[in-house]
Amino acid sequence: MRTYTARIGALALLALGLARPVSAAVADPATSSTSRSRDVITLCFERQEVLPWRTLDRGGLNFELLNQVATRLGITFEYESMPWKRCLAQLQANEVGGAFAVSFSKDRMHIGAYPGGDAPDLSKRMHVDRYFLIRRKGSKLDWDGKTFRNLDGAIGVQLGYSVGEFLRGQRVAVDEGSQRASELAQKLLAGRLAGAAVGGGDAMVLMHSTLSPQLELVNTPLIEKPYYLILSHALVNANPQLAEKIWKAVEEVRNSPGYRKLERDTVGGRH
Repeated sequence: MRTYTARIGALALLALGLARPVSAAVADPATSSTSRSRDVITLCFERQEVLPWRTLDRGGLNFELLNQVATRLGITFEYESMPWKRCLAQLQANEVGGAFAVSFSKDRMHIGAYPGGDAPDLSKRMHVDRYFLIRRKGSKLDWDGKTFRNLDGAIGVQLGYSVGEFLRGQRVAVDEGSQRASELAQKLLAGRLAGAAVGGGDAMVLMHSTLSPQLELVNTPLIEKPYYLILSHALVNANPQLAEKIWKAVEEVRNSPGYRKLERDTVGGRH
């Protein structure tokens, strides 16, 4: 068993004991079977820590949930970290069996299948997270939950993140030239951005980093989004019953007393 401890002090995340997935000889990168006919499904995720949901060494609540799903169904998930754009591209090409954690966007429906189809089933989400606005200390830029005030320039988002779509809907200039939240913060402090839109975990990391004395967090969230496990169209077409079982198990594990307590203890019941 491995112990995961979040490294952002003030959040005081509790330790999670997480086990690595069972290894297996996989003939097809997306889905295959072992000699015992155990389904093996490769899932990709972004090569970036998003606390408390996931870490690069396969810790965090996302992996805890997925590992419990695999145990319930008697299947094996194999995890591959990669840049987010590549993960989505491999899913679209059916080179992996699924990707997590993915917020809904109509533009992504051709990439993979959401639980519930073109109107995703919220009950089968993995988790809910929020995006926040970060600004330079002393900046007058603000967000009141509906509109931006004193916005002079672009707001930076990480490459491929769906919050960019939300910002464009607000008629805001968007800069998607960064892979990591830390890069956005550096560009913000260099005066190349008016603000940065980052997920809740990334926001907390930045506000407890060495850059925090120069940054401010706008407390009103930009947007709150559910995140899903989406599966490849090839997997869903070949085995729709298995896909439905996986999504149903996600719902069951997330609502189980043990997991709910773990999530409540870790994130304070905010989600």
